[in-house]
Amino acid sequence: MTDQNTGAERSSRQMLGWLWREYLSRHKLLLAAALILMILEGSTFGVLSYMMKPMFDNVFIGGQSGAIWVVGGIMFGLFVTRAVTSVAQRVILKRVAEQSAADLRTDLLRHLMLLDTAFHQHHSPGTLIERVQGDVQALGQVWTGIITGLGRDLIAAISLFAVALYIDWLWTVIALIGIPVMILPSLLIQTFVRRKARAAREVAAQMSTRLDEVFHGINPIKLNRLEEYQAQRYEALTGRRVRTETEAAFGQALIPSFVDIMAGLGFLAVLTYGGSQIIDGQKTVGEFMAFFTAMAIAFDPLRRLGNLSGLWQAAAAAVDRLLDLFDAQPTLLSPASARDIPTAAPNIRFEDVHLSYDDLPVLNGTTFTAEAGQTTALVGASGAGKSTLFNVLTRLVEPQAGTVTLNDTAIADLDIAGLRGLISTVAQDAALFDETLRDNILLGTTGIDEDTLAQTLQNAHVTDFLDNLPAGLDSSAGPRGSNLSGGQRQRVAIARALIRDTPILLLDEATSALDTKSEAIVQSALDRLAKGRTTLVIAHRLSTIQNAHKIVVMDKGRVVDEGTHDDLLDRGGLYADLYRLQFRDGKQVVDSTNRPARKGRVTPERAAPISWLSRLFRRQPRT
Repeated sequence: MTDQNTGAERSSRQMLGWLWREYLSRHKLLLAAALILMILEGSTFGVLSYMMKPMFDNVFIGGQSGAIWVVGGIMFGLFVTRAVTSVAQRVILKRVAEQSAADLRTDLLRHLMLLDTAFHQHHSPGTLIERVQGDVQALGQVWTGIITGLGRDLIAAISLFAVALYIDWLWTVIALIGIPVMILPSLLIQTFVRRKARAAREVAAQMSTRLDEVFHGINPIKLNRLEEYQAQRYEALTGRRVRTETEAAFGQALIPSFVDIMAGLGFLAVLTYGGSQIIDGQKTVGEFMAFFTAMAIAFDPLRRLGNLSGLWQAAAAAVDRLLDLFDAQPTLLSPASARDIPTAAPNIRFEDVHLSYDDLPVLNGTTFTAEAGQTTALVGASGAGKSTLFNVLTRLVEPQAGTVTLNDTAIADLDIAGLRGLISTVAQDAALFDETLRDNILLGTTGIDEDTLAQTLQNAHVTDFLDNLPAGLDSSAGPRGSNLSGGQRQRVAIARALIRDTPILLLDEATSALDTKSEAIVQSALDRLAKGRTTLVIAHRLSTIQNAHKIVVMDKGRVVDEGTHDDLLDRGGLYADLYRLQFRDGKQVVDSTNRPARKGRVTPERAAPISWLSRLFRRQPRT
């Protein structure tokens, strides 16, 4: 389902049933206790109204002084009961509401993380944050009101109407004469409120998306002087939310107002009819006061029950949107009977792999082998499909045709979690969390002793900068690793990969954003990390992959050449052109071993700029 789904096919009964089965039923004992307390509290309203009869007839009019203590003691006991039961049931319901909301948020987050990459490409982080936080909060705020309304207020109304019926059933019927008038308008208002509440939730999601983009792109906003532009865009969204929330609140307020109109009409009718009976002596003042008190108090829970209808419509909009997300299911699944996962560094084979994003072809029959325990580099212009190969290998996306195998076993036949457990990734932008460096390296891994961790930190060159941090390894990395430099973040990511100790290593331009000194340090750590692993490297700096066992040259989703660095230079072609572009200034020696250039080898002296190829690299988007 999409965000445009109106949820019209889901009834209130279905949504309430889902909430009960999945979340509230976990707390049925607490809810039962709260319900008993609410019944006691609600019943006191009926008893309180009935006590008006002996208070007026026996005490005020009859003059029975002994009845003062009896009536007063009963009424005092009623108020104490209300106080105790009110506190107890509110605390219990708050606990149930908060825990249920927490469970729902956790379940929703766990479900969203299992959905395919394609889902997350079509749903912005801000929108999903609002679903997990805002929609659940909007729903959680209503749960207590709904349960209280169905418990205390409903029981209170029933007990009060029972007293009114006991005193005079005809007076009760007359007092409720306005109920049929409000049925149709109430139904129309409920539809209006749900529509406006859903619109308000969608605007709230757009606001979260805007904030997410602003805070993640704060530096470009400052550099391009976009502060006022972004503020105006956010202001427009806040204006829309104010309007929709106001309209929804207007609809919610209409139903209780109808109850007030009905109450006023009923009291006028009862006073006109009952007043004459009291004057004629057919009814006592105590009976009328008991009836009047019961009906007066009854309309208060009735107003809350009427308001509950509007509150539920607002909550139903949130439930609709939450169920939309839970209805979304991943398409990339593990097979029912998965094959065994390799335990050592495997051969990786891409065989005639085709993949398109919508109508845009990215891989066009890609075929090559990455040998076990060796380093295979992928080079080519931006948009050649290199990063897409990583996504295919890790099953973040599924190719339309072709196969990828590990030791002749198709990755589609492997458990997805087991497959990804074979792979470590170090990318250009190290994904660090706002936690300590220790937490960012271990990522929940247990059983790592301090000696192993210390050796890992040394191999990844993390120890080189630990002494400069305020708390060493327990220093905070900051949001997205902002407390660290680019080179430091890369070394933390390398330490993380070393701790994982997986047989497959993917390096996605891991040094492209670093200065020369940092690059040398990180490259040394990467070389150590790659030993004994099947390693795939994406690199735009060709100097970093000259020692790779194999270099695969890609163009427009195809493998156009492969071989060692020297072989590719000797043959000329696209790799030689790429190399010529990077070394045309004549300052760097192509052959790092200082061996004489063989015939056909491209040297700086023979290299010349290729302007059309340079323009091609700049224009093509990275895949």
